[in-house]
Amino acid sequence: MGILKSSFTWWEGATFGTWLGLRGKSKVGEDSLGNIYYQGGTDPNGITRRWVIYKGANDASRVAPEWFSWLHHQIDESPDQALPAPRAWEKPWEPNHTGSELAYRPPGALEQGGHRARATGDYEAWAPDA
Repeated sequence: MGILKSSFTWWEGATFGTWLGLRGKSKVGEDSLGNIYYQGGTDPNGITRRWVIYKGANDASRVAPEWFSWLHHQIDESPDQALPAPRAWEKPWEPNHTGSELAYRPPGALEQGGHRARATGDYEAWAPDA
């Protein structure tokens, strides 16, 4: 089921056609999440094409910031060569938590009880019976 599944399920990683399209392209590197980066060929403007093959779900928020810079031609060499070592204060990458239990919910959100600080000044809540 591997080849058949990879032919149709693009949302779970690269399809068989994508792997065929990468023939002759050079592997540039891999990030800490297991995503693999390739380059090769040129677009009509003469700019080198660059790709990412995700490990797991195809989600653009899973591209590390340094590799984002490389993908978008902000740096020429791979991030290992072009960028300085990470600083001690930098936090490791985390996925986007929107829609999950780890998502930020301000005080007053329904998931936090729905109670917020009272408004000050001349605010008066609308009531349908008024």
